[in-house]
Amino acid sequence: MSRREPFEIAGRKVAAGTRANVEIPVSVLSDHTPMSLTVHVIHGRRPGPTVFVSAAIHGDEIIGVETIRRLIRTPQLRSIAGTLICIPVVNTFGFISQSRYLPDRRDLNRSFPGAASGSLAARLANIFMTEVVERCDAGIDLHSAAQNRTNLPQIRVDTGVPAALELAREFASPVIVHSSLRDGSLRGAAQARDIPVIVYESGEALRFDETALRLGVKGILRVLRKLGMIRADKGLKSKLVSEMSKKSTWLRAPMGGVLRMHRSIGQHVEDGELIGVLSDPLGEMDTEILSPVAGLIIGRTMLPIVNEGDAVCHVAEIVKRRNDEPMAQLDDMLGSDPLFDEDEII
Repeated sequence: MSRREPFEIAGRKVAAGTRANVEIPVSVLSDHTPMSLTVHVIHGRRPGPTVFVSAAIHGDEIIGVETIRRLIRTPQLRSIAGTLICIPVVNTFGFISQSRYLPDRRDLNRSFPGAASGSLAARLANIFMTEVVERCDAGIDLHSAAQNRTNLPQIRVDTGVPAALELAREFASPVIVHSSLRDGSLRGAAQARDIPVIVYESGEALRFDETALRLGVKGILRVLRKLGMIRADKGLKSKLVSEMSKKSTWLRAPMGGVLRMHRSIGQHVEDGELIGVLSDPLGEMDTEILSPVAGLIIGRTMLPIVNEGDAVCHVAEIVKRRNDEPMAQLDDMLGSDPLFDEDEII
């Protein structure tokens, strides 16, 4: 069998059967400190697709960084087919400052496909598109909830894109939430180039969550197996069938006050069911927050103090409901997990 050609990125050649860290120059700070985009390339000996896995497009969403750190140490990637490009920190600027945004206060995930001569956000988006995304056949982008919120592990995908929906189902998260492609988003820019991208949302900003981390690593490996890039099945079988949501609703605080939640992420609720109670600090007035739909709680605020209009709870309407609660099923499935038995993998 003839040897594969090296994989070239940013002027660096990665030989078949090897892996390498590649630094892609991005910009120079005001004090002349150089900033770069670090990518980890695993170039297999056997031919196959090229896939990227990215994290920290929002700099404070760090759970994806740890997910990728664990991913690249898994034994399943030792004999990979094709090429895997891992980018643990896309928005280095926000990551360093623990901020969602870039120094120019722009949201990188509303700046794609970018422009080589545009703003800092546009330039970084352009570099990521040209050096990474446009070389790939598919992608997985890792996110968490914004600060002071948390998300149930979930895949967000435009269900009208069959190739992306197929990858979403293979990931096997508790729920798949339909999310239309948005102008300026990585998903939207990639799909315009016929590159399907799914988004894994889990946990909260600036925090790790072990269940979400383990599910994330396993989900990515399942997608790579689906694409024929890995063969191993150890620890990847799942009895979890994702619930499907075509529509979701944020419940907002009808008044300011002290919030007491009665339901949390991963729990099903009925139409009209009590989700939480808002009280004034003296406890003289209570206002109930009721679910306007039957569905699954996929996100919630972590703050007990809210202002009128603040987002309190995110409820996804479910096409076909399971009988059990997703979080309970996940805890049971991941309690003794052969994929994470070895300390060196963690």
